[in-house]
Amino acid sequence: MSTAFLFPGQGSQSVGMGAELFSRFPDMVEQSDQILGYSIEELCLREDATDLNLTNFTQPALYTVSCLQAKALLEEGKSPSFAAGHSVGEFAALQCANAFSFADGLQMVAKRGEIMSKVSGGGMAAVIGMDTDKISSVLEEQGADQIDLANFNSPGQIVISGPASQITQVLSPLKDGGARMVVPLKVSGAFHSRMMKEPAVQFSEFLEDFLFRIPEFPVFSNVEAQPYSSAEAIPELLIRQIFSPVKWTEVIQGIRGNSVEEFIECGPGKVLTKLLRQIP
Repeated sequence: MSTAFLFPGQGSQSVGMGAELFSRFPDMVEQSDQILGYSIEELCLREDATDLNLTNFTQPALYTVSCLQAKALLEEGKSPSFAAGHSVGEFAALQCANAFSFADGLQMVAKRGEIMSKVSGGGMAAVIGMDTDKISSVLEEQGADQIDLANFNSPGQIVISGPASQITQVLSPLKDGGARMVVPLKVSGAFHSRMMKEPAVQFSEFLEDFLFRIPEFPVFSNVEAQPYSSAEAIPELLIRQIFSPVKWTEVIQGIRGNSVEEFIECGPGKVLTKLLRQIP
């Protein structure tokens, strides 16, 4: 049976995630603590989720827990033929395919979360039940020219991203225009939009000292919705991913086109598993 591992992105974090994994892989947990300068286990298991929901903490926490779960699955005999990750989840997907070490990936993700968290004034909203053309038409009618279509999660769920003031401005018009639901997201910035171009420049400089390898099995890129073709393509696409749309619908369709019979979500929650049912 052909299997694909899917790694979730920001929004899937939850208090208690990784509880069954930390004691199982003490070496990786210790490595995480040394790199981050705090206890990843304490961050994930404390009752107060305030810090866990901050971008600079969320991203390394998701990466670590997702990598631990993937390692557990590998030890249990699951062997992926393909992998993909939603936004920051793409780093865990690449690590699972040994495109870089666990430690290097954690350093990258920690820096990514840090620089993305410093861009203020942005917001995001999920538009349910409206196609891209109609969303774009409403945005144009409202003069919301700084909003980008950020996540193509499924044909019926598209996330918009941009200045918080413009996001607020278009919530009602989108609903009036036919959207079934318009849900503001609890995020600290306008991820995958043009507002993230400066963080991408900073991230580009940070990645210069890392070693990348061609993945051992195909890993689909969010930016191109195609498998990474070379080691050199990895940093370039991870940089572009910060300000580019997540083409998740195309990613899943591309994986399915390879006769994959089983999808396993590696990380907290079931967001990506639920989206699978919405993608033809």
